[in-house]
Amino acid sequence: MSVKEGDKAPAFSMPTDSDRKIDLKDLKGRAVVLYFYPKDSTPGCTKEACAFRDLLPDFHKMHAEVIGVSKDSVKRHDNFKAKYELPFTLASDEDGDVCERCGVWVEKSMYGRQFMGIERATFLIDAKGIVRNVWRKVKVNGHAEDVLEAVKAL
Repeated sequence: MSVKEGDKAPAFSMPTDSDRKIDLKDLKGRAVVLYFYPKDSTPGCTKEACAFRDLLPDFHKMHAEVIGVSKDSVKRHDNFKAKYELPFTLASDEDGDVCERCGVWVEKSMYGRQFMGIERATFLIDAKGIVRNVWRKVKVNGHAEDVLEAVKAL
């Protein structure tokens, strides 16, 4: 399955850092930036998380929630958040259900080796639960800024 612009965002409920849970239905009335990344504490993922961290006050001014999603455990998320002072939610999709439904669990290739992994992607969901923007195969540099501009345009 793959989510496209104009689709209703797939419902989800995932455990998060600090032993909490996040559910899309609880975020109705707010814009949601749902970004998928491969792994906590890797160079690209750290750079992306820090970019969202640095712009978080601007996202909040626009009444937007930022949620990072990977298959890492809640414990790894807690460590990642503490190390880089990440003030937004990191959701754990250990079983890969949300990744599958959003179409970000894909075959990847590195050094001639094929493997399954998370494609770096971001979904902007409006206050009514509709996907307004989709970024796939995200390049980290400037991405958080691009997403913020899209939030401002909602």
